[in-house]
Amino acid sequence: MITISSRGVSFYVREEGNGFPILMMHGGPGADHSTLLPLLPLARKYRLILYDHRCNGRSTRADLATFNWENLTADADAIRQFLGIDKWAVVGHSFGGMVAIEYAIRYPDQITHLVLLDAASDGIWVRQKASIELQRRGFSRLVVETATRFYRGQIVRSEFIKSMLILARAYYSRPSVAFILKEALHGLKIRANPEVCIYASRELLSGWSVTDRLDQIKAQALIVAGIDDFLCPPEHQKEMQKGIKGAELHLLSGAGHNAHMEQPGKMFDIISGFLRNR
Repeated sequence: MITISSRGVSFYVREEGNGFPILMMHGGPGADHSTLLPLLPLARKYRLILYDHRCNGRSTRADLATFNWENLTADADAIRQFLGIDKWAVVGHSFGGMVAIEYAIRYPDQITHLVLLDAASDGIWVRQKASIELQRRGFSRLVVETATRFYRGQIVRSEFIKSMLILARAYYSRPSVAFILKEALHGLKIRANPEVCIYASRELLSGWSVTDRLDQIKAQALIVAGIDDFLCPPEHQKEMQKGIKGAELHLLSGAGHNAHMEQPGKMFDIISGFLRNR
């Protein structure tokens, strides 16, 4: 573990493996790098650089007003510079995928490959369409109403854990009770920050869209998502593929929003195959 500073913030950074460098951007927001540990087998072939975004995990919990796209992308590039890396690949899951897209647009000469896992290029999919999709899929009124408030940042801290428990099952394709309990136990170990999740849902993602700028991405791109993802559904994944020149798209059956947790073997094969062609 090393600590790197950027714009007044210290970042928790963890490195695993050797070879071509890959920056791993975790989702959330409000989670930490441990949500990407199912992808750790990639360290057999590559140098994985995992970190916690500002205000997340073990990194400095700075003023939430600093939690913006400019800082999030500059933070990532500060890590690259500190480690003396010229160019690298970037893997981003969910919210981390959004940061990865912004990074690929803002720092096009530093990134060779972009891997987006259950990500989105427009906040409307999470803030407005997720609850509609849950209703269409037959989820209960409680789940739908919770999703509406949660993804618009309309909950308060005391409601965070309860809301996550209500929504938990929707994140996966066909989760067993044992699987949900396992993920819940892992969730307790995450250094979660409910405030940053609420803030980002209410402020950062409101009106955010880079869909019309996807053609500015120069890196080779891979898009992977679960067929049963309600937050960033296949419909949107296909839109992103059209927007990013030459992007590959893989939709995984038996997987929801956390496809890398439900189908880690398939995810490893797809990402490895994609990076093998670099």
